[in-house]
Amino acid sequence: MQGEIVNWVKVAAYVAAGICMGIGAIGPALGQGFIGGKACESIGKQPESAGLITRTMIVALAFVESSAIYALLIALILLFYVAR
Repeated sequence: MQGEIVNWVKVAAYVAAGICMGIGAIGPALGQGFIGGKACESIGKQPESAGLITRTMIVALAFVESSAIYALLIALILLFYVAR
């Protein structure tokens, strides 16, 4: 009985880690695509501001990527601490 409970906890942790990364990657992917598209659009309209737009885009991408990194951290905690 005890071994069966431990196995179900491991299964739940693995499924939760997969869901966490799946959902946690959708938002940043959409955000990065939107940021990149708008940056390209802005550079097309004002090519002389390409350097400023690119720097601003990189900072915005770093902020957006942080939520995916948090999702990865939660998934790793689920895999290596909960499911051991």
